[in-house]
Amino acid sequence: MYKNRIRLPELEQKIMSAQEAARMFETGMTVGMSGFTKAGDCKALPRALAERAEREGLKLTLITGASLGNNSDGLMADAGLLARRLPFQADAVLRGKINAGEVMFIDQHLSETVEQLRCHNLAPIDIAVIEAVAITEDGAIVPSTSVGNSASFVEQAGLVIVELNLGMPLALEGLHDIYVPGARPLRQPIPIVAPDQRVGCAAIPVGPGRIAAIVITDSADSPSTILPPDDETQAIAHHIVAFLSGEVRAGRLTPALLPLQAGIGSIANAVLHGLLDSPFSGMTMYSEVLQDSAFELLDSGQLTFASASSITLSETMHRKFLDQVDRYRSRLVLRPQEISNHPEVLRRLGIIAINTALEFDIYGNVNSTHVGGTHMMNGIGGSGDFARNAHLSIFVSKSVAKQGAISSVVPMAAHVDHTEHDVDVVATEWGLADLRGLAPRERAGLIIERCAHPDYRAALRDYFRQACARGGQTPHVLEAALSWHVHYREKQSMRA
Repeated sequence: MYKNRIRLPELEQKIMSAQEAARMFETGMTVGMSGFTKAGDCKALPRALAERAEREGLKLTLITGASLGNNSDGLMADAGLLARRLPFQADAVLRGKINAGEVMFIDQHLSETVEQLRCHNLAPIDIAVIEAVAITEDGAIVPSTSVGNSASFVEQAGLVIVELNLGMPLALEGLHDIYVPGARPLRQPIPIVAPDQRVGCAAIPVGPGRIAAIVITDSADSPSTILPPDDETQAIAHHIVAFLSGEVRAGRLTPALLPLQAGIGSIANAVLHGLLDSPFSGMTMYSEVLQDSAFELLDSGQLTFASASSITLSETMHRKFLDQVDRYRSRLVLRPQEISNHPEVLRRLGIIAINTALEFDIYGNVNSTHVGGTHMMNGIGGSGDFARNAHLSIFVSKSVAKQGAISSVVPMAAHVDHTEHDVDVVATEWGLADLRGLAPRERAGLIIERCAHPDYRAALRDYFRQACARGGQTPHVLEAALSWHVHYREKQSMRA
């Protein structure tokens, strides 16, 4: 069954079970695994390593592209395997271990991790574990549904283990564009000037002698858990479409807009879904993840091309994509995440970035990661890469959470991932605030009146009046700035 997938015959002798391959790992090693938002992740080795950890106390530093599927992060965390984890995760079990201080989590911009490895600011990769659909005649690895950090893991690792997934169609071959930047200080510019441009090769180069094991698997990616659009997310999408339509009328954009980026999750996916009912056409995407809405726009013809690092879909859309890869092939490309998220390329292309906020304050500072300012949710992901370098940086959120007990618009964000300097627009189901060209005092009034839930507007107005009486470029009542978060911790509600 694997003869047409392992095209360098001498590598067939490297085939072994996941349990045999797991014996190659030693406590203290740094391991790079493929996987980006549940796509293209390794399926067998995480479980085998977790079993070893339970028996022998094995502990590793694990670096991936982003979150893993198949409950792998939870299994490894529960087994005590993970001493250190970076740069992103989305697993409830691992999240609990991180917030308890049992796993040291390093939250990084997704474009930055392999750069840190390349500069030796992080411990080097000892073993890379990469999911593939094939190994070419010269030993190169053909990735599956994501590229993530895999190319750089392979380049830097001492040993490489390939998980050859027979459940992924060979038709995925040719979908990837593998380009790794050169060494600094004489690095050449990344030669991408359009989303549909290919500048690299179709597989990850590796000397066959460094492939230490091949593990045969036959497992699907975990399906996305995004929720369908609801009234609130449809309202947010309506506000974004109206805003972008105004940019077209003003001559700042064309009906094709500029290349789109949307973060992972239900709200960002719903916003893109809302573009189906928009007047825009000839659109492109230069994003990190393609969700269901991207394929809906490809099917409608409004989206002509999509570049990303990962394809993360619902079960139904995932099966449709795998069954019809050839139909999408000419309109898709998957790149390493340091290229999909690279500041140089993003600034050149002029991205319209749409990302989700946990909360934002009255001056436009955004918290994407820490609940109550202290407890990690998932991580910053690529939102910072895009927000800092986008033509338009848009953050969206529902105005309340926990049945209205939490306001997403607060006097002061309890943790700041994106400062007001990197945020152009914020929107909730109630409205949209265009913050461009506004001073802090002007932003505050707009955000309160257009984005805050009506139940919280009076309290926000009162706080802002008191703050202005104190004075300052960015007025605050410091002793009360985080009182809403304290009140929620004590009373389970931000309502006074």
